[in-house]
Amino acid sequence: MSSFAKHAAVIVVVHLLITVLATVSTSAAVPDPVEQMRPVVDRIVRILTDPSLQGDDQCGKRRKMVMAAIRERFDFREMSKRVLGRQWRKLSEDEKQTFTGLFTTLLEHAYIGKIEDYSRQKVEFKGRRIKKNKAQVETVLVDGNVTIPVSYIMILKDNQWFAYDIVVENVSLVRNYMEQFSEIIRKNGFDSLVERMRVRIKELEAGSGKPCPTKTSISADRKGS
Repeated sequence: MSSFAKHAAVIVVVHLLITVLATVSTSAAVPDPVEQMRPVVDRIVRILTDPSLQGDDQCGKRRKMVMAAIRERFDFREMSKRVLGRQWRKLSEDEKQTFTGLFTTLLEHAYIGKIEDYSRQKVEFKGRRIKKNKAQVETVLVDGNVTIPVSYIMILKDNQWFAYDIVVENVSLVRNYMEQFSEIIRKNGFDSLVERMRVRIKELEAGSGKPCPTKTSISADRKGS
């Protein structure tokens, strides 16, 4: 082997070594999404099982505490962006903020209402899958011999993992709302969707006499606004 060939071989080996070390360093620097998600889930479970927070008369306080915990690890703006899809790019910043606020309030009723039904089950973390700045954290709700799979779809921002979708028994929360909202926008426009969301939130907050309303679907065929 000529001296040039040997020199070239050394350069290639050094380059490969640097690449491998850089990859290892980068992988080691990525935080574990399970370790960031687990404390929030544990905190929510503690709130839902706290004897002093049981009963309909404690519903408002209980949900406020749960929502505060959820906000620490959920990115509602990212969720809103994905729910609206291409429509999101057409909105002004004010419109984006308005929609995110309304959608967050709807989710407060939908997500909290759903997990209150599972407050007595055991939560088990089954693992995670990471690909670049995206991750999926797998959990199951265990109730005797019944297990309910729940996945948190997360995005890495500033070294922190934030959930932007929840998949319960293979049903995506984001996709569910995307289908509802896209139909309303297609038929009546974005402003109609916003107005319907406002009306639905008022109905939910009134509760029709129920302290903890949970149904949040918005029909595309709903008349009026």
